[in-house]
Amino acid sequence: MSTTLPKLLLGLALICPMTSASANVIADWDATAVAIVASAMPGPPAQREMALVHAAMFDAVNATERRYRPYLIELTAAPTTSQEAAAAMAAATVLTALHPEAASDIKAKLASYLATIPEGDAKAEGLKLGEAVATKVLQARANDGANAPDAYRPKTKPGVYVPTPITLASTWPDMTPFALAKPSQFRPGPPPALDSKEWAADYNEIKTYGGKTSAARSPQQTETARFWLAVGPPPYHQIPRQLILRQKMSVVDSARLMALYAVALTDSYIAVFDAKYHYELWRPITAIRNGEVEANSATKRDATWQPIDNTPMHPEYPCAHCINAGAAAAVIEAVLGTKIIPEVSMTSATAPGVTHRWTGLDAFCEEVSNARIWAGFHYRFSTVVGTDMGRRVGEYVVQTVMQPATVSGGR
Repeated sequence: MSTTLPKLLLGLALICPMTSASANVIADWDATAVAIVASAMPGPPAQREMALVHAAMFDAVNATERRYRPYLIELTAAPTTSQEAAAAMAAATVLTALHPEAASDIKAKLASYLATIPEGDAKAEGLKLGEAVATKVLQARANDGANAPDAYRPKTKPGVYVPTPITLASTWPDMTPFALAKPSQFRPGPPPALDSKEWAADYNEIKTYGGKTSAARSPQQTETARFWLAVGPPPYHQIPRQLILRQKMSVVDSARLMALYAVALTDSYIAVFDAKYHYELWRPITAIRNGEVEANSATKRDATWQPIDNTPMHPEYPCAHCINAGAAAAVIEAVLGTKIIPEVSMTSATAPGVTHRWTGLDAFCEEVSNARIWAGFHYRFSTVVGTDMGRRVGEYVVQTVMQPATVSGGR
């Protein structure tokens, strides 16, 4: 993805003033954080950083009410403490630690936001609380394995060339999850055998509809495929921000929804990369260009087949976008109690000028799954398995962390 748009978004996020009286502190700082982390690193690393930001904001504002079990930090603050100041300081502290190169801009953004909050003890205590919680969250995740050196070993024979780009997130199967018991907790069974009817059917579907110059794919399907070339927080975090405002959620409820969402999407990445690097299934471009090597007469080779865009640099199975979508849907459904939601919209850096809208979580997941097939990146079975994994991850997160304080169990 071009770096021009993320830099532009970052600039806009940092120069546009925020007003605590007319907006929601959690949604405001989510938008700011997304612009900062996505401009530095797209995809899984950016999502992990969003989980850190939201864990800190949640534990900070929850400390003033204690309506929910803390995610990580057990602190108690006076009910009069400013939740807006606490959340803003928590987010800014995490972001500054992660992105010192943007420290001056973050400081200016924080000052602009805090200027809307009256001076006094409530504000001062909120600032202390936010900084203390953020520092503890950063310390707790400092050695979670996210920055482990990439030691992935491409499989080859002596002297035989293999493509050389570094794979994405090969270390994530060993990363400490935010909520899951272990990365492999929801690891699925293996993909279909290459001599099976299911493999042949899904191979031929993506060969027909996922090719760069496919005549079978409609213009709308092509638009959708390109729309979902966007990855990580920039597309996915638009939805909960809108729901927070549409539902008129309190600060603590907003913080909880966003924290559950960010944690679930991060853990879904960990889970999907555990499975991807366990099974190491070939991507469609590899399979289709080598169709004759399979023991399956129904899979014919196409020597020049290409997907819509460059194939992501990690194994195919399961679909990462699909597990993200499934996790997102499961968290929202659990918190709101319904699959039918107020209309939300999304724009995409990879489809300028296009807006997609949904009022149902199932339709959202279905679009994401189809998009990855039409883009030529994922087989149908991989999208089904990925979505199911995501739902299980999302449900587990909601059942395990940040539960109402009166609920027994969880953490």
